[in-house]
Amino acid sequence: MAGGPPFSLGVETHDGLAALTRAIRAEEDGKQLRKELAAGMRDALRPGAQQAKDSIMGMVSLNGGTTPALRTSIARKIRPEVKLGGRWSGARVKAFKTKNIRGFPNAPKRTNRASGWRHPVWGDRENWVQQRGKLEWFDRSFTGRTNTYRAAVEQAMEDMARRIASRAR
Repeated sequence: MAGGPPFSLGVETHDGLAALTRAIRAEEDGKQLRKELAAGMRDALRPGAQQAKDSIMGMVSLNGGTTPALRTSIARKIRPEVKLGGRWSGARVKAFKTKNIRGFPNAPKRTNRASGWRHPVWGDRENWVQQRGKLEWFDRSFTGRTNTYRAAVEQAMEDMARRIASRAR
């Protein structure tokens, strides 16, 4: 997994992205170009985000239909994220926290790890149980595909660089 938050996979900042961001700022319609670059980079990562969503939805549920549905809530919080400039620049697929789901904000992270999570038995504050999710559902979604997504993001960057360069001619 790449840098940034502990539960994400992405393409880190490198000189090319920083230079491209500076070139976009120098353009008259730089704001619109930044939006288009970010959209292109997000589009490159959408298949990976969908793969992660499909993976969590494949987790076995022994729950008898309690709402809100944990797997669905986690899947809704998985999306590609792009930041251009600031402390961290790059593109990544991130599983955001599930803030208001059963008092379980770290559900994406906890369902992914081998040790699982502990929680009290419903209606009983004294008895706790250990529960496990689908082991490494997020990580396995990207196994063997990381270079494909990296290449797609870099292609979006190259396309924007060519577009800016063609204006200068």
